[in-house]
Amino acid sequence: MSAGKQNRIAELNDQLRKRLGVPVFGLSVPGTILMTYGIMALEPEQVINVCAKIRNQDHFTENNDPYGEHDFGSVDIKDVGKVFWKIDYYADQRCKWGSEDPSDTDKSYRVLTIMLAEEY
Repeated sequence: MSAGKQNRIAELNDQLRKRLGVPVFGLSVPGTILMTYGIMALEPEQVINVCAKIRNQDHFTENNDPYGEHDFGSVDIKDVGKVFWKIDYYADQRCKWGSEDPSDTDKSYRVLTIMLAEEY
Protein backbone atom coordinates (compact mmCIF):
# COMPACT_ATOMS: atom_id res chain seq x y z
CA MET A 1 0.00 0.00 0.00
CA SER A 2 1.30 3.45 -0.84
CA ALA A 3 2.29 5.87 1.92
CA GLY A 4 -0.33 8.30 0.61
CA LYS A 5 -3.16 5.78 1.06
CA GLN A 6 -1.80 4.75 4.45
CA ASN A 7 -1.74 8.38 5.61
CA ARG A 8 -5.27 8.97 4.28
CA ILE A 9 -6.58 5.91 6.16
CA ALA A 10 -4.94 7.15 9.38
CA GLU A 11 -6.44 10.61 8.84
CA LEU A 12 -9.95 9.20 8.33
CA ASN A 13 -9.59 6.89 11.35
CA ASP A 14 -8.47 9.82 13.49
CA GLN A 15 -11.46 11.86 12.32
CA LEU A 16 -13.88 9.10 13.33
CA ARG A 17 -12.15 8.51 16.67
CA LYS A 18 -12.02 12.22 17.53
CA ARG A 19 -15.79 12.58 17.17
CA LEU A 20 -16.30 10.04 19.98
CA GLY A 21 -18.61 11.67 22.52
CA VAL A 22 -18.68 14.95 20.59
CA PRO A 23 -21.67 16.26 18.58
CA VAL A 24 -21.01 16.10 14.84
CA PHE A 25 -22.25 18.87 12.58
CA GLY A 26 -21.98 18.77 8.82
CA LEU A 27 -20.13 16.15 6.85
CA SER A 28 -18.00 13.61 8.61
CA VAL A 29 -16.35 10.27 7.96
CA PRO A 30 -18.97 7.61 7.17
CA GLY A 31 -19.09 5.28 10.15
CA THR A 32 -20.48 4.40 13.52
CA ILE A 33 -19.27 3.75 17.04
CA LEU A 34 -20.14 0.58 18.98
CA MET A 35 -19.59 -0.09 22.67
CA THR A 36 -19.76 -3.57 24.15
CA TYR A 37 -21.98 -4.54 27.05
CA GLY A 38 -19.00 -4.30 29.38
CA ILE A 39 -18.41 -0.66 28.47
CA MET A 40 -22.10 0.20 28.64
CA ALA A 41 -22.33 -1.37 32.11
CA LEU A 42 -19.81 1.14 33.48
CA GLU A 43 -20.83 4.22 35.45
CA PRO A 44 -21.64 7.18 33.15
CA GLU A 45 -18.58 9.09 34.35
CA GLN A 46 -16.38 6.11 33.48
CA VAL A 47 -17.85 5.90 29.96
CA ILE A 48 -17.16 9.62 29.51
CA ASN A 49 -13.58 9.05 30.68
CA VAL A 50 -13.15 6.11 28.27
CA CYS A 51 -14.42 8.22 25.37
CA ALA A 52 -12.14 11.14 26.26
CA LYS A 53 -9.05 8.93 26.56
CA ILE A 54 -9.71 7.22 23.22
CA ARG A 55 -10.60 10.49 21.50
CA ASN A 56 -7.41 12.15 22.73
CA GLN A 57 -5.02 9.26 22.10
CA ASP A 58 -2.32 10.55 19.79
CA HIS A 59 0.73 8.40 20.52
CA PHE A 60 1.19 5.84 17.77
CA THR A 61 4.45 3.99 17.20
CA GLU A 62 5.62 1.12 15.01
CA ASN A 63 5.08 -1.17 18.01
CA ASN A 64 1.43 -0.29 18.60
CA ASP A 65 0.55 0.77 15.03
CA PRO A 66 2.70 -1.30 12.64
CA TYR A 67 0.71 -0.37 9.51
CA GLY A 68 0.39 3.32 10.37
CA GLU A 69 -3.40 3.31 10.05
CA HIS A 70 -4.31 4.38 13.62
CA ASP A 71 -6.90 1.58 13.65
CA PHE A 72 -6.27 0.03 17.08
CA GLY A 73 -5.34 1.20 20.53
CA SER A 74 -5.65 0.57 24.22
CA VAL A 75 -6.06 2.88 27.16
CA ASP A 76 -5.88 2.32 30.90
CA ILE A 77 -8.78 3.72 32.86
CA LYS A 78 -8.64 4.12 36.63
CA ASP A 79 -11.09 1.75 38.39
CA VAL A 80 -11.93 0.11 35.02
CA GLY A 81 -8.71 -1.38 33.68
CA LYS A 82 -7.52 -1.76 30.12
CA VAL A 83 -9.89 -0.79 27.32
CA PHE A 84 -9.32 -1.73 23.67
CA TRP A 85 -10.62 0.11 20.63
CA LYS A 86 -10.52 -1.08 17.01
CA ILE A 87 -11.64 0.35 13.68
CA ASP A 88 -12.82 -2.03 10.96
CA TYR A 89 -13.60 -1.12 7.34
CA TYR A 90 -16.69 -2.23 5.47
CA ALA A 91 -17.97 -1.58 1.94
CA ASP A 92 -21.13 0.11 3.24
CA GLN A 93 -23.22 0.57 6.36
CA ARG A 94 -24.75 -2.91 6.05
CA CYS A 95 -21.29 -4.15 7.16
CA LYS A 96 -21.65 -7.33 5.15
CA TRP A 97 -18.44 -7.04 3.09
CA GLY A 98 -15.03 -5.58 3.79
CA SER A 99 -13.98 -2.39 2.05
CA GLU A 100 -11.78 -2.73 -1.01
CA ASP A 101 -10.30 0.72 -0.39
CA PRO A 102 -10.48 2.16 3.16
CA SER A 103 -8.80 5.36 1.93
CA ASP A 104 -11.89 6.22 -0.17
CA THR A 105 -14.92 7.40 1.82
CA ASP A 106 -17.19 6.47 -1.10
CA LYS A 107 -16.02 2.86 -0.80
CA SER A 108 -15.74 2.46 2.95
CA TYR A 109 -17.78 2.62 6.13
CA ARG A 110 -15.91 2.53 9.43
CA VAL A 111 -16.96 0.84 12.65
CA LEU A 112 -15.15 1.85 15.83
CA THR A 113 -15.64 -0.83 18.49
CA ILE A 114 -14.79 -0.14 22.13
CA MET A 115 -14.48 -3.01 24.61
CA LEU A 116 -13.00 -4.00 27.93
CA ALA A 117 -9.80 -5.97 27.38
CA GLU A 118 -11.36 -8.92 29.23
CA GLU A 119 -14.14 -9.05 26.61
CA TYR A 120 -11.67 -9.67 23.80
